[in-house]
Amino acid sequence: MRDDFNIPIDEWVEQGVEWVQDNLTGVLDGIAEGLTVVIDGFEDLLLAIPPLVLAGLIVAFAAWRVGWRFGLFAAFSMVLLFGMQIWTETVSTLALVIGSSLLALVIGIPVGIAMARNDTVETIVRPVLDLMQTMPPFVYLIPAAIFFGLGKVPGAIATLVFAMPPAVRLTNLGIRQVSRENVEAGLAFGCTERQLLFKVQLPLAMPSIMAGVNQTIMLALSMVVIASMIGAGGLGNTVLTGIQRLDVGLGFEGGLGVVLLAILLDRITQSVGTTGRRSARSGPTALIPRLWNTLRGRNN
Repeated sequence: MRDDFNIPIDEWVEQGVEWVQDNLTGVLDGIAEGLTVVIDGFEDLLLAIPPLVLAGLIVAFAAWRVGWRFGLFAAFSMVLLFGMQIWTETVSTLALVIGSSLLALVIGIPVGIAMARNDTVETIVRPVLDLMQTMPPFVYLIPAAIFFGLGKVPGAIATLVFAMPPAVRLTNLGIRQVSRENVEAGLAFGCTERQLLFKVQLPLAMPSIMAGVNQTIMLALSMVVIASMIGAGGLGNTVLTGIQRLDVGLGFEGGLGVVLLAILLDRITQSVGTTGRRSARSGPTALIPRLWNTLRGRNN
């Protein structure tokens, strides 16, 4: 290979970053202010609730959604978090995960719907999703820190970008997997395109969409720890401090807090997806396929 053969992608990227900094400062400031309101709003809300009350609400919600055995596990988790004195860090991480995941879903689910309804959109978006999912997560920290400085906002941006692809992919997949019979039944009963989407396709695709929500939350939680390197705080900061001080115990406590939070969020979001599947089978949305099958049986 000749030494003079060089594709200057690094220079192009740097020129693009400089152009954004020179021309889109107002847009970046607006995004930063909006994210600050969302993230700080969630954190202030959660921290305003007395810790024991919030822990009791989490245990009660876990027992209601998953079962009393998981409620006992949630109670045990709360005792561990209080005992390790990382409650404030856990709440800060939870607020960042909730805020970043909500923004990722607000952007990702409509994109997934557009992909399912238009093959051209899917052809364009799919390579972008491949890039977002295969890029090492540490790389996201660089542009986030350049554009937004250090703190929770760049951490939320990096988390949002890293966690969004599953919501897009599984929304697209769920809608595309709705059977042709269900779609034809909806059209036969006079559904418009909008009614077909909201009353037939989305309810039947809800288990797949909720799986995407679950994966988005899990990826957000994993990225929040990495984002602590640019000042996102929370449990990631506890782990990072443990690494910097070579304090194995402190790092383990931070990691255990992340694991407990991940298990709680995973089981609770899975329970919502299960409910969605039951609703799709037994709720009003199942009426159209049942009627269609009945009519087909009579005609045959």
